[in-house]
Amino acid sequence: MLLARKGLSLRGRRLSRYAAAMAAMAAILMAGCTQMSVLAWNQVPMTEFHVDGTRLYMQGAINSKTLKQFEDVYAKHPNIKTLVELDVPGSLDDDTMIALAYRVRELGLNTHLEASSLIQSGGVDLFLAGVRRTMAPGAQIGVHSWSDGSRDAKDYPRDAPEHEQNRLYIERMLGDDSFYWFTIYAAPADDIHFMSSTEIKKYGLLSR
Repeated sequence: MLLARKGLSLRGRRLSRYAAAMAAMAAILMAGCTQMSVLAWNQVPMTEFHVDGTRLYMQGAINSKTLKQFEDVYAKHPNIKTLVELDVPGSLDDDTMIALAYRVRELGLNTHLEASSLIQSGGVDLFLAGVRRTMAPGAQIGVHSWSDGSRDAKDYPRDAPEHEQNRLYIERMLGDDSFYWFTIYAAPADDIHFMSSTEIKKYGLLSR
């Protein structure tokens, strides 16, 4: 799930085409996205990567193209140590997002948020994949419930199979699934909750 947010720059360079794309996607999703809309947005790359030394900077929504984009960049720059998320508003393809996250963990990469970083929903899930997770003061982390288009996650019983993919992912990344249950009650799918420093610490989002 993905919501509206401010457009951020990649290393100080304004990416107006991404800001426009994000605004357009947000309008569709807030209005109640259709399967056709999601399919259309998954046909074009929505993520941009930029390498600076051992850091890989990431901007834009995660969709079905993102994993291949990442693999192509990593193949050319195998010295990458840290994935830095800038403005990552969410995911249009959760299967790809989770596959990407497991790949980040497999490669032993760290994740980091700069002071201007704004991550939400699937962007937060990806952040959890870092072996070492750090953030600068000022970065924002937004969470909410997922939705299947008719029901929010909290509307399913806790033992429903619909929870399992995301719940298990959180458990594998953080050691338990408490953060998963927090996110689905923190805000409905059409809203967002920005986590406080106390919440970030409580759920172990940052490395100690």
